[in-house]
Amino acid sequence: MRLSAIRARLAASVMTIVAGTTFAGIAGAQEKLVLYTSQPAEQMEAVLQKFKAVNPGIEIEMFRSGTTEIMNKLQAEMAAGEPKADVLLVADSVTMDDLKAQDMLQPYSEADVSRLPESQYDKDKTYFGTKLITTGIIYNTAAGKPKPTSWQDLLSEDAKGQVIMPSPLYSGAAVIHVGTMAAQPEFGWEYFEKLADNDAIAVKGNGAVRDAVARGEKAYGVIVEYMAFDQKTKGSPVDFVFPAEGVTAINQPVGILKTAKNVAAAKKFIDYQLSDDAQKDAVTQAYFPLVKGIEPPAGYPDPAGLKIISTDPAVLLKGTEETKKRFADLYGG
Repeated sequence: MRLSAIRARLAASVMTIVAGTTFAGIAGAQEKLVLYTSQPAEQMEAVLQKFKAVNPGIEIEMFRSGTTEIMNKLQAEMAAGEPKADVLLVADSVTMDDLKAQDMLQPYSEADVSRLPESQYDKDKTYFGTKLITTGIIYNTAAGKPKPTSWQDLLSEDAKGQVIMPSPLYSGAAVIHVGTMAAQPEFGWEYFEKLADNDAIAVKGNGAVRDAVARGEKAYGVIVEYMAFDQKTKGSPVDFVFPAEGVTAINQPVGILKTAKNVAAAKKFIDYQLSDDAQKDAVTQAYFPLVKGIEPPAGYPDPAGLKIISTDPAVLLKGTEETKKRFADLYGG
């Protein structure tokens, strides 16, 4: 897509989203923070209200979209010489590794990572994981279909025409999920070809998957766990399965752009994200915490016991565009 087309497509949504999500500071505020995030807007607004309670005087401007669209917007701004974001809170570390490789992130060496697992932050401290988010299967308990226990169950006759999943063309979690699964010998691209043959469909993001399964339009969906559990808590006839083969995972990292104009405020935001208060708030929003010593949400398994399907992040990064292309060839753009 041409740069001008990307900018034109995003212009209307940027104005609408940002206008509705500016958190004004107290009179005479001396600091401002521009945040680009893929976390759901309602959740992020609650996070920012609490952040402001401990950091009064910071005016916050937020742009919220899927990770892929955030990256499109950021790249367009960089190309135009008009970068706006100070801090990014996006779906996955692969995206952050890409930005780091392009020398677009700055280190925050003083960040307190003492209780963060070493695997969950960049060794040069350019980005830091904030929570653990796994991808598994949501299913409609009132659909009259068998409860899934395995990824292979989505290939069954019972699942024909009943599976919906997010597209990696929009969702960062989906990029990681599809790329990781495709790299496994027991799955590979053959698995996604079989899903397509079984009339599975792809939609823009995890929210659309959640809604379709909650409404009973589809019996099964591939989704990040917190959306399924949150929907169940709200009374929808849905439940979530951690498949027997394991789940893919992301850690929603946060990092400061090298072009940030408001570095001090960006560091305060990272400090807050790594604090006990923020981690406990993440649990109330149905996320697995990353910081040691914080209990997961009620009904969640011990994260230490989760079976995580993973692959080399460098392989995922190198193959991102190929993943999107092959997926689009199977399921459309």
